[in-house]
Amino acid sequence: MRPLRYSINVTLDGCVHHEAGVAPDEELMRFWTAEMERADAVIYGRTTYEMMEGAWRRPASGVWPDWMSEWEIPFAEAIDRVPKHVVSSTLEAVDWNAELIRSDLSETVRQLKQQPGEGLSVGGVTLPLALTELGLIDEYIFVVHPLVAGHGPRLLDGLNGPLELVVVDRREFASGAVAVTYRPLR
Repeated sequence: MRPLRYSINVTLDGCVHHEAGVAPDEELMRFWTAEMERADAVIYGRTTYEMMEGAWRRPASGVWPDWMSEWEIPFAEAIDRVPKHVVSSTLEAVDWNAELIRSDLSETVRQLKQQPGEGLSVGGVTLPLALTELGLIDEYIFVVHPLVAGHGPRLLDGLNGPLELVVVDRREFASGAVAVTYRPLR
């Protein structure tokens, strides 16, 4: 069975919003590229799908935008080519190598996990909370940044009860960020 991994940048006060000031540097972008490359597919909700598509989809011209640093291109290429599953009741259609999920979330994700491969990745805020509540996430990768944002959506905010985790890996970065990988105690 393929593991489902939830990975996200988080501030010291638990903020996970992309505007909280946790843009990755070159070293962190290599880390995120490796994470994307080890995913057979990603699962996003509508908001995350649209945000990632707006930032990382290869333009029709085939030329990456001028704002993108050379060291960001490998991540852009990795996310551009990975299959995407988009959970949404409001989108009519998706493209960008994506399929729309409208059916039972729990059953659909269980079926995706049963397929052969190395693993699935989920990102965002709302969808990972639902998947955590369903007990479907096998690994949590939090890149904790030395920053207090003071505002924004919080990591797994609204969880119905405690989530006990065990640390299985830890990596420090020159920026002071620390990637910690956890697995749930079951």
